[in-house]
Amino acid sequence: MKKDYRPQVPQAPRAHGIALKKQFGQHFLRDQHVIDNMLDHVQITNQTSIFEIGCGDGFLTKFLLQTPVKQLWIFEIDHDWATYVQKEYADPRMTIFEENILDVDFARFEQDQPWTLCANLPYQITMPLLNLLQKNRLFLREGVIMIQEEVAQKLTQTSGRGYGFISLYFQHYFELKLLNKIHPDAFFPPPKVFSRLVYFKPNQNPEYIEREEQFWKWIKLCFHQPRRTLRNNLSHTHYDLSRIPEAILQLRAQQMSKADLVNVWKLLI
Repeated sequence: MKKDYRPQVPQAPRAHGIALKKQFGQHFLRDQHVIDNMLDHVQITNQTSIFEIGCGDGFLTKFLLQTPVKQLWIFEIDHDWATYVQKEYADPRMTIFEENILDVDFARFEQDQPWTLCANLPYQITMPLLNLLQKNRLFLREGVIMIQEEVAQKLTQTSGRGYGFISLYFQHYFELKLLNKIHPDAFFPPPKVFSRLVYFKPNQNPEYIEREEQFWKWIKLCFHQPRRTLRNNLSHTHYDLSRIPEAILQLRAQQMSKADLVNVWKLLI
């Protein structure tokens, strides 16, 4: 009898009889302590509007609906899970949108603002979503999101390794706080990396920076190669480096605070 040497195709993990879809980054939370930590850091009353991104099988949704929340909007791109949660956790306060949050016009959030976000995010949309939240922060009160540990560290660094454009940019627009670090075993299926809960609150009146759009482009240039000095990173740009003291040009951007960099920017414009 001949042996069958054809490679076996691994079966996708399933929950509640539904296959999890790798392309959507589906890793479902299974630790209630993580939910408790998330909800302990946001204020939820019968006047609070919350939105969730990627409800999956509703593990977080269930606990959100146990609070006195006024309304819960859910954005779930997967029809199977949207249907499951709608049936399993039917509640007049809950509305499910089968939409990609990155394609949503945030003008709809004008009603019942400000909104609170609670979400276990698919890792692949973290940075696009943060940019979307920054542009629409006027609609937001606060939130807690689950993201990859490495990204969480970059967001909150104030110097040294990992500190860079992402740190400066998002700390300018948000108050950010690291909460619990989450082991992969808290999820099904477990991801290959650690996760982190991050609390955020929009800064509705950030410090004024002259020619701000150009400033952030310049910051990217300053951190282009983080281990290189400002002079080396800026030497091939159109900026007149003769306006900057040599001692500063010999520093790396990683050695400078936002205030330091803003002061250098003022010398150039």
